[in-house]
Amino acid sequence: MLSSSSSSNSAASPDGDGELTVDVGAIVDNYRSLAARIAPARAAAVVKADAYGTGIEKVAPALAAAGVSRFFVAQAGEGVRLRKMLAKKTKFDILVFGGLLADRENDFLAHDLIPVLNSLGELDRWAARGRVASPLRAAIHIDTGMNRLGLNENDVEALSSDPERFRGLEIVLVMSHLACTDTPEHPMNRRQLERFKALRARLPQAPASLANTGGILLGADYHFDWVRPGIGLYGGNPVPSRASPVKPVVSLKVPILQIRRLAAGETTGYGASFTVQRDSRLAVLSAGYADGLMRSLSNRGRFKIDGQSVPIVGRVSMDLIAVDVTDIHEHRLQAGRMVEILGVGVGIDELALDAGTISYEMLTLLGQRYRRRYVGAGGD
Repeated sequence: MLSSSSSSNSAASPDGDGELTVDVGAIVDNYRSLAARIAPARAAAVVKADAYGTGIEKVAPALAAAGVSRFFVAQAGEGVRLRKMLAKKTKFDILVFGGLLADRENDFLAHDLIPVLNSLGELDRWAARGRVASPLRAAIHIDTGMNRLGLNENDVEALSSDPERFRGLEIVLVMSHLACTDTPEHPMNRRQLERFKALRARLPQAPASLANTGGILLGADYHFDWVRPGIGLYGGNPVPSRASPVKPVVSLKVPILQIRRLAAGETTGYGASFTVQRDSRLAVLSAGYADGLMRSLSNRGRFKIDGQSVPIVGRVSMDLIAVDVTDIHEHRLQAGRMVEILGVGVGIDELALDAGTISYEMLTLLGQRYRRRYVGAGGD
Protein backbone atom coordinates (compact mmCIF):
# COMPACT_ATOMS: atom_id res chain seq x y z
CA MET A 1 0.00 0.00 0.00
CA LEU A 2 2.75 2.44 0.89
CA SER A 3 5.67 3.42 -1.27
CA SER A 4 9.07 3.57 0.40
CA SER A 5 9.77 6.75 -1.52
CA SER A 6 6.75 8.59 -0.12
CA SER A 7 7.38 11.71 1.88
CA SER A 8 6.29 11.31 5.48
CA ASN A 9 5.91 13.01 8.80
CA SER A 10 4.67 11.82 12.14
CA ALA A 11 2.30 13.02 14.82
CA ALA A 12 3.05 11.08 17.98
CA SER A 13 0.86 10.49 20.98
CA PRO A 14 2.89 10.28 24.21
CA ASP A 15 1.15 7.09 25.34
CA GLY A 16 0.80 5.14 22.10
CA ASP A 17 2.36 1.71 21.44
CA GLY A 18 0.83 1.10 18.02
CA GLU A 19 1.49 3.04 14.81
CA LEU A 20 -1.32 4.10 12.49
CA THR A 21 -0.16 5.10 9.01
CA VAL A 22 -2.38 7.30 6.88
CA ASP A 23 -1.52 7.57 3.19
CA VAL A 24 -2.62 11.11 2.35
CA GLY A 25 -1.42 10.63 -1.21
CA ALA A 26 -3.86 7.75 -1.58
CA ILE A 27 -6.68 9.98 -0.31
CA VAL A 28 -5.83 12.55 -2.97
CA ASP A 29 -5.60 9.82 -5.62
CA ASN A 30 -9.01 8.51 -4.57
CA TYR A 31 -10.47 12.01 -4.87
CA ARG A 32 -9.02 12.47 -8.34
CA SER A 33 -10.20 9.04 -9.48
CA LEU A 34 -13.76 9.64 -8.28
CA ALA A 35 -13.80 13.17 -9.71
CA ALA A 36 -12.73 11.83 -13.10
CA ARG A 37 -15.73 9.48 -13.12
CA ILE A 38 -18.29 12.27 -12.82
CA ALA A 39 -16.94 15.05 -15.06
CA PRO A 40 -18.32 17.49 -16.09
CA ALA A 41 -20.04 17.38 -12.70
CA ARG A 42 -17.85 18.55 -9.84
CA ALA A 43 -16.70 16.70 -6.73
CA ALA A 44 -16.72 18.14 -3.24
CA ALA A 45 -15.00 16.37 -0.32
CA VAL A 46 -16.68 15.24 2.89
CA VAL A 47 -14.26 15.71 5.81
CA LYS A 48 -16.60 15.38 8.78
CA ALA A 49 -15.59 13.46 11.92
CA ASP A 50 -11.93 14.46 11.64
CA ALA A 51 -11.82 13.34 8.00
CA TYR A 52 -13.40 10.01 8.97
CA GLY A 53 -10.84 9.56 11.72
CA THR A 54 -7.80 10.00 9.49
CA GLY A 55 -6.86 13.51 10.68
CA ILE A 56 -8.33 16.61 9.10
CA GLU A 57 -5.23 18.78 9.71
CA LYS A 58 -3.27 16.66 7.24
CA VAL A 59 -6.07 15.62 4.90
CA ALA A 60 -7.89 18.89 4.21
CA PRO A 61 -4.83 20.91 3.11
CA ALA A 62 -3.81 18.11 0.75
CA LEU A 63 -7.29 17.99 -0.76
CA ALA A 64 -7.37 21.78 -1.08
CA ALA A 65 -4.00 21.66 -2.87
CA ALA A 66 -5.46 19.02 -5.20
CA GLY A 67 -8.19 21.44 -6.25
CA VAL A 68 -11.09 20.77 -3.87
CA SER A 69 -13.12 23.97 -3.67
CA ARG A 70 -16.05 22.71 -1.59
CA PHE A 71 -15.96 20.79 1.69
CA PHE A 72 -18.78 19.26 3.73
CA VAL A 73 -18.73 18.82 7.50
CA ALA A 74 -21.42 17.63 9.91
CA GLN A 75 -21.34 20.31 12.60
CA ALA A 76 -20.67 24.02 12.81
CA GLY A 77 -17.69 23.54 15.12
CA GLU A 78 -16.03 21.36 12.50
CA GLY A 79 -16.60 24.11 9.95
CA VAL A 80 -15.04 26.75 12.19
CA ARG A 81 -12.01 24.54 12.73
CA LEU A 82 -11.65 23.89 9.01
CA ARG A 83 -11.98 27.57 8.09
CA LYS A 84 -9.23 28.53 10.53
CA MET A 85 -7.05 25.68 9.33
CA LEU A 86 -7.24 26.69 5.68
CA ALA A 87 -7.47 30.44 6.15
CA LYS A 88 -4.49 31.07 3.87
CA LYS A 89 -5.68 28.78 1.08
CA THR A 90 -7.61 29.72 -2.04
CA LYS A 91 -11.23 30.54 -1.27
CA PHE A 92 -13.43 27.51 -0.80
CA ASP A 93 -16.91 26.71 0.49
CA ILE A 94 -17.72 24.90 3.73
CA LEU A 95 -21.22 23.44 3.98
CA VAL A 96 -22.60 22.09 7.26
CA PHE A 97 -24.87 19.05 6.93
CA GLY A 98 -26.35 19.43 10.43
CA GLY A 99 -28.07 22.68 9.61
CA LEU A 100 -28.55 25.91 11.50
CA LEU A 101 -28.72 25.58 15.28
CA ALA A 102 -29.96 28.87 16.71
CA ASP A 103 -27.01 29.28 19.07
CA ARG A 104 -24.48 28.80 16.25
CA GLU A 105 -25.81 31.36 13.76
CA ASN A 106 -23.05 33.84 14.60
CA ASP A 107 -20.42 31.19 13.87
CA PHE A 108 -21.89 30.71 10.40
CA LEU A 109 -21.68 34.44 9.79
CA ALA A 110 -18.24 35.01 11.31
CA HIS A 111 -16.58 32.08 9.53
CA ASP A 112 -18.44 32.14 6.23
CA LEU A 113 -20.10 28.75 6.70
CA ILE A 114 -22.99 27.67 4.50
CA PRO A 115 -25.83 25.94 6.36
CA VAL A 116 -27.63 23.00 4.80
CA LEU A 117 -31.16 24.06 5.72
CA ASN A 118 -33.16 21.07 6.92
CA SER A 119 -36.43 22.67 8.01
CA LEU A 120 -38.69 25.58 7.24
CA GLY A 121 -37.80 27.12 10.60
CA GLU A 122 -34.11 27.13 9.74
CA LEU A 123 -34.84 28.58 6.31
CA ASP A 124 -36.98 31.38 7.70
CA ARG A 125 -34.42 32.32 10.37
CA TRP A 126 -31.53 32.41 7.89
CA ALA A 127 -33.56 34.36 5.33
CA ALA A 128 -34.48 36.93 7.98
CA ARG A 129 -30.79 37.44 8.69
CA GLY A 130 -30.11 37.84 5.00
CA ARG A 131 -32.75 40.51 4.57
CA VAL A 132 -31.03 42.72 7.13
CA ALA A 133 -27.88 43.27 5.07
CA SER A 134 -27.25 41.17 1.98
CA PRO A 135 -28.47 37.73 0.89
CA LEU A 136 -26.85 34.81 2.69
CA ARG A 137 -25.71 31.63 1.00
CA ALA A 138 -27.51 28.41 1.87
CA ALA A 139 -28.14 24.87 0.67
CA ILE A 140 -31.57 23.26 0.82
CA HIS A 141 -31.89 19.63 1.84
CA ILE A 142 -34.89 17.69 0.52
CA ASP A 143 -35.79 14.41 2.21
CA THR A 144 -36.48 11.89 -0.55
CA GLY A 145 -36.87 8.81 1.61
CA MET A 146 -34.07 8.66 4.16
CA ASN A 147 -36.46 10.11 6.77
CA ARG A 148 -33.82 11.76 8.88
CA LEU A 149 -33.16 15.43 8.08
CA GLY A 150 -34.57 17.56 5.31
CA LEU A 151 -37.72 19.21 3.93
CA ASN A 152 -40.61 16.88 3.20
CA GLU A 153 -43.03 17.19 0.30
CA ASN A 154 -45.42 19.43 2.25
CA ASP A 155 -42.54 21.76 3.12
CA VAL A 156 -41.52 21.99 -0.53
CA GLU A 157 -45.12 22.74 -1.49
CA ALA A 158 -45.26 25.52 1.12
CA LEU A 159 -42.12 27.08 -0.32
CA SER A 160 -43.19 26.78 -3.94
CA SER A 161 -46.45 28.56 -3.16
CA ASP A 162 -44.70 31.37 -1.26
CA PRO A 163 -41.45 32.33 -3.06
CA GLU A 164 -41.15 35.45 -0.90
CA ARG A 165 -39.72 33.19 1.81
CA PHE A 166 -36.54 32.89 -0.24
CA ARG A 167 -35.88 36.63 -0.17
CA GLY A 168 -32.64 37.12 1.74
CA LEU A 169 -31.16 33.83 0.56
CA GLU A 170 -28.74 32.85 -2.19
CA ILE A 171 -29.42 29.16 -2.81
CA VAL A 172 -26.11 27.60 -3.83
CA LEU A 173 -27.24 23.96 -3.75
CA VAL A 174 -30.34 21.77 -3.59
CA MET A 175 -29.45 18.34 -2.26
CA SER A 176 -30.75 15.04 -0.96
CA HIS A 177 -29.13 11.89 0.41
CA LEU A 178 -29.42 8.34 -0.90
CA ALA A 179 -30.21 5.59 1.58
CA CYS A 180 -29.23 2.37 -0.21
CA THR A 181 -26.21 2.95 -2.43
CA ASP A 182 -24.35 0.07 -0.80
CA THR A 183 -26.89 -2.11 -2.64
CA PRO A 184 -26.89 -0.75 -6.22
CA GLU A 185 -29.84 -2.87 -7.35
CA HIS A 186 -32.07 -1.66 -4.50
CA PRO A 187 -35.25 -0.09 -5.94
CA MET A 188 -35.01 2.70 -3.37
CA ASN A 189 -32.18 4.28 -5.37
CA ARG A 190 -34.33 4.88 -8.44
CA ARG A 191 -37.31 5.98 -6.33
CA GLN A 192 -35.21 8.59 -4.57
CA LEU A 193 -33.76 9.81 -7.85
CA GLU A 194 -37.20 10.38 -9.37
CA ARG A 195 -38.51 11.98 -6.20
CA PHE A 196 -35.52 14.32 -6.08
CA LYS A 197 -36.08 15.42 -9.66
CA ALA A 198 -39.75 16.12 -9.00
CA LEU A 199 -39.25 18.07 -5.77
CA ARG A 200 -36.23 19.99 -7.02
CA ALA A 201 -38.28 21.28 -9.96
CA ARG A 202 -40.60 23.04 -7.50
CA LEU A 203 -37.79 25.07 -5.94
CA PRO A 204 -35.73 27.97 -7.30
CA GLN A 205 -33.19 26.93 -9.89
CA ALA A 206 -29.87 26.03 -8.27
CA PRO A 207 -27.09 23.45 -8.69
CA ALA A 208 -28.10 20.00 -7.45
CA SER A 209 -26.38 17.21 -5.52
CA LEU A 210 -27.60 13.68 -4.75
CA ALA A 211 -24.67 11.24 -4.87
CA ASN A 212 -22.30 10.15 -2.14
CA THR A 213 -19.47 7.74 -3.07
CA GLY A 214 -21.88 4.88 -3.71
CA GLY A 215 -24.15 7.18 -5.67
CA ILE A 216 -21.26 8.09 -7.96
CA LEU A 217 -21.04 4.42 -8.93
CA LEU A 218 -24.76 4.29 -9.81
CA GLY A 219 -24.07 6.25 -12.97
CA ALA A 220 -24.47 9.64 -14.60
CA ASP A 221 -28.19 9.93 -13.83
CA TYR A 222 -27.24 10.43 -10.17
CA HIS A 223 -24.38 12.89 -10.62
CA PHE A 224 -26.22 16.19 -11.28
CA ASP A 225 -23.92 19.20 -10.67
CA TRP A 226 -22.04 18.14 -7.54
CA VAL A 227 -21.19 14.82 -5.88
CA ARG A 228 -20.13 14.37 -2.26
CA PRO A 229 -17.61 11.51 -1.85
CA GLY A 230 -16.86 10.53 1.73
CA ILE A 231 -15.91 6.95 2.59
CA GLY A 232 -14.36 6.38 -0.83
CA LEU A 233 -11.77 9.07 -0.16
CA TYR A 234 -10.57 7.17 2.89
CA GLY A 235 -10.25 3.75 1.31
CA GLY A 236 -13.60 2.25 2.31
CA ASN A 237 -15.43 0.24 -0.32
CA PRO A 238 -18.85 1.88 -0.87
CA VAL A 239 -20.30 -1.37 -2.30
CA PRO A 240 -18.80 -4.22 -0.26
CA SER A 241 -20.23 -6.88 -2.58
CA ARG A 242 -18.09 -5.57 -5.46
CA ALA A 243 -14.40 -4.91 -6.02
CA SER A 244 -13.31 -1.67 -4.40
CA PRO A 245 -12.82 1.25 -6.81
CA VAL A 246 -10.45 3.06 -4.43
CA LYS A 247 -7.01 2.63 -2.91
CA PRO A 248 -6.54 1.60 0.72
CA VAL A 249 -5.51 4.48 2.96
CA VAL A 250 -4.77 3.26 6.49
CA SER A 251 -2.53 0.59 7.96
CA LEU A 252 -1.94 -0.30 11.58
CA LYS A 253 0.98 -1.94 13.35
CA VAL A 254 0.96 -2.93 17.02
CA PRO A 255 3.58 -4.64 19.17
CA ILE A 256 3.47 -8.13 20.59
CA LEU A 257 3.69 -7.79 24.37
CA GLN A 258 4.09 -11.45 25.19
CA ILE A 259 3.95 -14.96 23.76
CA ARG A 260 1.90 -17.28 25.98
CA ARG A 261 1.92 -21.08 25.92
CA LEU A 262 -1.33 -22.79 26.83
CA ALA A 263 -2.02 -26.47 27.30
CA ALA A 264 -5.06 -28.03 25.66
CA GLY A 265 -8.14 -27.28 27.74
CA GLU A 266 -6.94 -23.94 29.14
CA THR A 267 -8.88 -20.72 28.55
CA THR A 268 -7.91 -17.14 27.79
CA GLY A 269 -9.35 -13.70 28.49
CA TYR A 270 -12.30 -12.31 30.39
CA GLY A 271 -15.14 -14.70 30.94
CA ALA A 272 -12.95 -17.64 29.89
CA SER A 273 -14.83 -17.47 26.60
CA PHE A 274 -12.27 -19.40 24.55
CA THR A 275 -10.82 -22.82 25.31
CA VAL A 276 -7.81 -24.01 23.31
CA GLN A 277 -8.29 -27.45 21.83
CA ARG A 278 -4.56 -28.23 21.53
CA ASP A 279 -1.32 -27.09 23.04
CA SER A 280 -1.13 -23.56 21.70
CA ARG A 281 0.89 -20.37 21.52
CA LEU A 282 -0.90 -17.03 21.81
CA ALA A 283 0.51 -13.62 20.93
CA VAL A 284 -0.84 -10.87 23.19
CA LEU A 285 -1.06 -7.59 21.24
CA SER A 286 -0.98 -4.07 22.66
CA ALA A 287 -4.34 -2.87 21.33
CA GLY A 288 -7.98 -3.18 22.27
CA TYR A 289 -11.36 -1.54 22.09
CA ALA A 290 -9.92 1.70 23.51
CA ASP A 291 -8.00 1.83 20.24
CA GLY A 292 -11.03 1.24 18.02
CA LEU A 293 -10.66 -2.53 17.68
CA MET A 294 -14.17 -3.39 18.66
CA ARG A 295 -15.15 -5.89 21.33
CA SER A 296 -17.38 -7.57 18.75
CA LEU A 297 -14.19 -8.96 17.16
CA SER A 298 -13.89 -11.30 20.14
CA ASN A 299 -13.56 -14.94 19.05
CA ARG A 300 -14.46 -14.10 15.46
CA GLY A 301 -12.04 -11.61 13.94
CA ARG A 302 -8.80 -12.44 12.14
CA PHE A 303 -5.56 -10.63 11.50
CA LYS A 304 -2.68 -11.67 9.27
CA ILE A 305 0.89 -11.98 10.48
CA ASP A 306 3.56 -12.67 7.87
CA GLY A 307 0.80 -13.51 5.43
CA GLN A 308 -0.75 -16.16 7.68
CA SER A 309 -4.26 -15.76 9.05
CA VAL A 310 -4.37 -15.74 12.86
CA PRO A 311 -7.71 -15.84 14.71
CA ILE A 312 -8.56 -13.57 17.62
CA VAL A 313 -9.12 -15.80 20.65
CA GLY A 314 -10.92 -14.72 23.79
CA ARG A 315 -12.50 -11.37 24.36
CA VAL A 316 -11.05 -8.16 23.04
CA SER A 317 -10.35 -6.10 26.15
CA MET A 318 -9.68 -2.41 26.56
CA ASP A 319 -5.96 -2.62 25.85
CA LEU A 320 -5.18 -6.21 24.80
CA ILE A 321 -6.03 -8.74 22.11
CA ALA A 322 -4.82 -12.33 21.97
CA VAL A 323 -4.34 -14.17 18.67
CA ASP A 324 -3.52 -17.83 18.09
CA VAL A 325 -0.09 -18.06 16.47
CA THR A 326 0.47 -21.78 16.99
CA ASP A 327 0.90 -22.37 13.27
CA ILE A 328 3.54 -19.64 12.84
CA HIS A 329 7.09 -20.81 13.52
CA GLU A 330 8.06 -19.54 16.94
CA HIS A 331 11.38 -18.01 15.82
CA ARG A 332 9.38 -15.49 13.74
CA LEU A 333 7.49 -14.03 16.68
CA GLN A 334 8.97 -12.43 19.77
CA ALA A 335 7.80 -9.93 22.36
CA GLY A 336 8.39 -6.41 21.08
CA ARG A 337 7.96 -7.20 17.41
CA MET A 338 5.60 -4.87 15.54
CA VAL A 339 3.00 -6.71 13.46
CA GLU A 340 0.68 -5.20 10.87
CA ILE A 341 -2.90 -6.11 11.73
CA LEU A 342 -4.65 -3.73 9.34
CA GLY A 343 -3.43 -2.92 5.86
CA VAL A 344 -2.37 -5.10 2.96
CA GLY A 345 -3.27 -8.43 4.60
CA VAL A 346 -6.56 -7.42 6.17
CA GLY A 347 -8.30 -4.32 4.81
CA ILE A 348 -10.63 -1.96 6.64
CA ASP A 349 -13.73 -3.46 5.03
CA GLU A 350 -12.72 -7.02 5.88
CA LEU A 351 -12.02 -6.15 9.50
CA ALA A 352 -15.31 -4.23 9.71
CA LEU A 353 -17.20 -7.25 8.38
CA ASP A 354 -15.64 -9.46 11.06
CA ALA A 355 -16.73 -6.92 13.67
CA GLY A 356 -20.30 -6.89 12.35
CA THR A 357 -20.11 -3.26 11.27
CA ILE A 358 -19.03 -1.09 8.32
CA SER A 359 -15.78 0.62 7.38
CA TYR A 360 -17.25 4.04 8.29
CA GLU A 361 -17.54 3.06 11.94
CA MET A 362 -14.24 1.20 12.02
CA LEU A 363 -12.32 4.17 10.61
CA THR A 364 -13.90 6.77 12.88
CA LEU A 365 -13.29 4.63 15.97
CA LEU A 366 -9.54 4.38 15.45
CA GLY A 367 -8.42 6.35 18.46
CA GLN A 368 -5.81 8.94 19.27
CA ARG A 369 -3.61 6.60 21.32
CA TYR A 370 -1.69 5.39 18.28
CA ARG A 371 1.40 7.17 17.07
CA ARG A 372 0.32 8.56 13.72
CA ARG A 373 2.46 8.59 10.61
CA TYR A 374 1.39 10.48 7.50
CA VAL A 375 2.88 9.61 4.12
CA GLY A 376 2.42 11.05 0.67
CA ALA A 377 1.44 14.39 2.17
CA GLY A 378 2.41 16.19 -1.03
CA GLY A 379 -0.46 14.46 -2.81
CA ASP A 380 1.77 13.19 -5.62
